[in-house]
Amino acid sequence: MTLEAALTSLEKDVEAAASVATVAVRAIKALQKAVKEGELRKLDGAISTGKQAVKALREQFANASDGWAFDVEGYLSSGSFSRELIESARKQGVNILEQDERLYCYPSLIRVLPGEQCVKIDKVREARLRPSVLAARLKEVQQRPPRFRPEAFLESLYAAYRRLNPPQRTLLARLGRVVRLSQIYELLTILPGQSREYTKAEFARDIYLLDRSGVTKTRNGAVVDFPASTGTKAASATIAVITENGREKTYYGISFETPK
Repeated sequence: MTLEAALTSLEKDVEAAASVATVAVRAIKALQKAVKEGELRKLDGAISTGKQAVKALREQFANASDGWAFDVEGYLSSGSFSRELIESARKQGVNILEQDERLYCYPSLIRVLPGEQCVKIDKVREARLRPSVLAARLKEVQQRPPRFRPEAFLESLYAAYRRLNPPQRTLLARLGRVVRLSQIYELLTILPGQSREYTKAEFARDIYLLDRSGVTKTRNGAVVDFPASTGTKAASATIAVITENGREKTYYGISFETPK
């Protein structure tokens, strides 16, 4: 059984319990009114009605409770949840792809956390896991402009690039040599635990967002380029991202042409 089907079944049982609860509350309020006003002739009947209503509520709630026997953690860790979410999103016109145990829904990266029974969308934990609800949430995020500052990110890349490629006093210095993006990432995440807070997948996504933003020049006029190389043949030397069209785009290096 899928998570959506299990939740739909439980939802019906809970709705039935809520209806019975409404009847029980009405019966208890009738008894409360009889007691408050001292309508002694109504007390026995009101008590009897209240007992029946509470009994019915107890039975209906037990039915709902017993009907929920879904192995949530097992479902999340098996990959079944990811497949169901992908299908649910497809029905809503949202494209999600799975790669390296991570889901890509441009511009978001989604990681399933079975032990915490939640997903992490970029850096935000989301506990609403009903596939149809989560897919709608991702669609909403996708329709908003990415909260990404290309200018600030470009300055960070340039600072890291200069660390790895100090200014040189040569005629070709302003052209800049190509530095592998994987080296840039290693420098940006050099502090302990930083690579967990800012993963290589997130870095690749940000490179792509910068690339498509049209922002190419730093404050001091250096122009960025993302040249390809024969190094792209080695997967370990490249970073890859899934674009909004569902295609993989690979990056290898970065260079800056500095002003004269």
